[in-house]
Amino acid sequence: MTDNAASSVGPLVTGAEIARLAGVTRAAVSNWRRRYDDFPAPAGGAANSPLYALAEVQEWLDRQRKGQEVSPEVELWQAMRAVYGEQMIAGLAQVASVLAGQTGTGVPDDIVTRVQALVRTEAPAALVNGLTERFMDSARRAGSDQVTPERVVRAVRHFAPELPPDATVFDPACGIGVLLLAVASEAGVRCRGQEVDADSARFAQLRAELLDRSGVDVVAGDSLRADQWPDLKADLVVCDPPAGVTEWGREELLLDSRWDLGTPSKAEGELAWLQHAYAHTVPGGHVVMVMPASVAYRKAGRRIRAELVRRGIVRQVVALPPGTATSHALPVHLWCLQRPESTAGASTRRSVRMIDLTDNSPDGDLEPRPDQVVHVPLIELLDDTVDLTPGSHLRPRQRDFPGEYAALRKELEAQVRRLAALLPELAEGGGPGSLDGATTSVADLARAGLVAYDGQEPVSASEQLDTDYLQGFLRSSANTRRSTSMSGTYRFDGRGSRIPRMGIEDQRRYGSAFRALSAFEEGMRKVDELSRQLAEVARDGLATGALAPEQ
Repeated sequence: MTDNAASSVGPLVTGAEIARLAGVTRAAVSNWRRRYDDFPAPAGGAANSPLYALAEVQEWLDRQRKGQEVSPEVELWQAMRAVYGEQMIAGLAQVASVLAGQTGTGVPDDIVTRVQALVRTEAPAALVNGLTERFMDSARRAGSDQVTPERVVRAVRHFAPELPPDATVFDPACGIGVLLLAVASEAGVRCRGQEVDADSARFAQLRAELLDRSGVDVVAGDSLRADQWPDLKADLVVCDPPAGVTEWGREELLLDSRWDLGTPSKAEGELAWLQHAYAHTVPGGHVVMVMPASVAYRKAGRRIRAELVRRGIVRQVVALPPGTATSHALPVHLWCLQRPESTAGASTRRSVRMIDLTDNSPDGDLEPRPDQVVHVPLIELLDDTVDLTPGSHLRPRQRDFPGEYAALRKELEAQVRRLAALLPELAEGGGPGSLDGATTSVADLARAGLVAYDGQEPVSASEQLDTDYLQGFLRSSANTRRSTSMSGTYRFDGRGSRIPRMGIEDQRRYGSAFRALSAFEEGMRKVDELSRQLAEVARDGLATGALAPEQ
């Protein structure tokens, strides 16, 4: 459509904007387009992203009364929020089980009734997709990294290689399956996934079944500590691993055969995930990993990076635009690896393709310009730092140091304010030792059927026990000492630990405080990463003259 034509019909809106206008999901808008012959025709845009005249949309919504009342989809979501609160993934899994026709799911009658009413007018696949979109949108607005953002998914799909017929795609940290199902969208592709959170794994599996995606198998468990796919070799492994996690199991996995490139340090959990992914590839198979930018240059990971380069495993590194990851404004990287075809492990690769998109919009074109690409010989990378940051190897270019510094400082200030809000309100207690009286061991709780084990971590298996309360007390200094051997090796094994006896309401009070502290610690890791980035930009800006101290 020309500009003149666009102006003649007034403002144009996307399907997502129509959904927000009507208070429904984008899947519901897609259904309206197919179901109603009088739905406005596109007034612009492309076939896969049409635009509509706002005036025509508002008129149609008024006729249908969809713009004047809360839609059934919104009412269902609101009811789920009231019941499940912060455990929304568990709610999604339970609703998906109802849509799949399972019985005895324990879903409240009110929600079951709403779901059954909706499926009389909306296909289960459309409804589960709509709920998934709502969950992803709420995670994005909350700045959560609980789900791989749509922009990251788009980037992984863009840079992933073409898959051969009957290929196998694996995601060892698949969450609710967003990345796995998006990348393996071709017919005949087998999908395998693992996820430490049992509710997320269950929802990913049920969603795949409701979408009629055959060949999908998602299991629960900790991939690093308890690999449920030990013999799997995939054509493509994609992974958006948890970032900044130090308790990934290094002590108990020191002699693991997956560390072919070197044993990762405690602070380099991302490189443990990378080697786990690489271990699950066939000869010639590919890995596309979402990585924090700092993994490309941190001193602790230098040896592993050097091995990746020396053996010709790294194919390319892509620095994505800031804002691609919704949980923070910092750029993230895609590391694209390929296992050598030769069984001897030799590679003919002589350079690494570096792509720097950090000047681009996060919603812009992912195909790089010529000035954003450079092929760096392996020998140039094998120096004292083995820096795999694309921007470090591109031709010198004009950086917006003032803009970068201002944006990073604003983000740091926002994160610090968020940190203060995360700290729980704590009053004076009964004094040291006041909770030492009536205690019980985790082993006794397990024998009574109140505790189950999710990998190495004990979790509640009963409504009489709160998981956050349990794990919070297990991480106390007293119980940490019980989990430390004479040699000083720490293992998270709480069976010999003791926790105070409390009623469930008191457990939830303590559990809420422990949960807030965990969120605070995670926020501190983000602040630490942001601080390093800010200091680097400030230092380089001052050194080049792009920044100057105020008079």
